[in-house]
Amino acid sequence: MIAAPHTSRSTIEVLQSNRWPLRLAPGLALCAVIAIGAYGLQAAETQLLGRAWLEALVLAILIGTAVRTAWTPPLTWLPGIAFSAKILLEVAVILLGATVSASTILGAGGALLAGIACTVCLAILFSYGLGRLFGLPWRMAVLIACGNSICGNSAIAAVAPVIGADSDDVAASIAFTAVLGVAVVLGLPALSIALHMSPRGFGVLAGLTVYAVPQVLAATAPISSLSAQIGTLVKLVRVLMLGPVVLVLSVLSNRQSLGEHGSHASHGSQLPKLDHLVPWFIIGFLLLVAGRSFDLFPQALLSPVSHTATWLTVVSMAALGLGVDVRVISKAGPRVTAVVTLSLIALGLVALGLIRLLGLN
Repeated sequence: MIAAPHTSRSTIEVLQSNRWPLRLAPGLALCAVIAIGAYGLQAAETQLLGRAWLEALVLAILIGTAVRTAWTPPLTWLPGIAFSAKILLEVAVILLGATVSASTILGAGGALLAGIACTVCLAILFSYGLGRLFGLPWRMAVLIACGNSICGNSAIAAVAPVIGADSDDVAASIAFTAVLGVAVVLGLPALSIALHMSPRGFGVLAGLTVYAVPQVLAATAPISSLSAQIGTLVKLVRVLMLGPVVLVLSVLSNRQSLGEHGSHASHGSQLPKLDHLVPWFIIGFLLLVAGRSFDLFPQALLSPVSHTATWLTVVSMAALGLGVDVRVISKAGPRVTAVVTLSLIALGLVALGLIRLLGLN
């Protein structure tokens, strides 16, 4: 996700408070107003140009970023913005599960699933090697490699305790995620048009390159519902790779600790909690996929559910924009910036190669 790791904790604290509706109201209202403005601009585009070249999802990010650049929201607004950026977006992902059936998942084929796993492994190795080549400490190189290759800040949060990374390593690794993550969400639809990609092929590309599961929905929804379904499926497979990667890193990190500090140092690495490996909204998504596959949902509900998911996503994109501080690039440092950017480009090229190899475009 775009927000820093402490955002989710502060959101939970707000929800546990008796006054949480009042505390969430200002930020939620701001995000909703921006979302309404984005829909208004989309309608104006359609009226003037014949089609919406920039969808409401994208416009909400741009408006939110513009507002954040011109004005820093007071602390009282932050709980509602954080809630919109995280909880509402995760609810939207869960609702998306009602539009995906098992036939879509099985239609992906074993070759694609194997290709996803290979892509993640290659991306981790390349990113780590690139980080070391640029002189980054090995722990920071690992964090960047896992964050870029699997699922952004969620992977960084899961891997950090395993390899014994300190707060400075984590902060440096995620500093560039906000701006670059939004850039990917904004740029991929334009890239798909330039490359004349099919909805299926673009879904695979987005699923392999976008940082977080909810952001896949934001990147693919402007193209087609098929792109969103395939993109979410591919991204979920990437997220599931986090478990094996964490286990491997735990073994390697313990050996590294033994080599550096002796047998008593290995206690510094530990496995992360289960909710870091399998987020609650992924479980919810899979449950709704199962429900759709067994025809447990009336057909009349599917369209309202889809529209609700889209609306929640637009509101969340407004919050996403409000959380972007463009000055984060200057704080990340040139070496970290170069490694993250080049790693992401390499991941995109590998993804395009896989799409071409499997004939998905």
